Amino acid sequence: VQLVESGGGFVQSGGSPRLSCAASGRNFVVNSMSWYRQAPGKQREWVATITPGGGGTKYSESVKGRFTISRDNTDTLYLQMDLLKPEDTAVYYCHAQGWDIDGRSGSIEPGPNEYWGQGTQVTVSS
Repeated sequence: VQLVESGGGFVQSGGSPRLSCAASGRNFVVNSMSWYRQAPGKQREWVATITPGGGGTKYSESVKGRFTISRDNTDTLYLQMDLLKPEDTAVYYCHAQGWDIDGRSGSIEPGPNEYWGQGTQVTVSS
């Protein structure tokens, strides 16, 4: 399973880009999905999480009220980022928790597993 993020780039302060994260590869059952970010010289930090089906969301205090996490019925994950600030500059990573599905039997393999994307850079200019 591979998670591929897109939508990053250079944005002006106050901008509103949207990040996407699509899964590819073998089939898997997805549980919760999240966004993390890592700013230069800092540890990776959690940004937001969404439950299966999208019924529940939770945000870090630093982005609450400005970012919106969502997912569609193909388990593509999104992060709508509004009112961006220079301190939001970071590499943004998609994360999913889930179980691989055996291609022959269709059964769910032991897990859960943790899946990470390669990250997409968001740079906010002041």
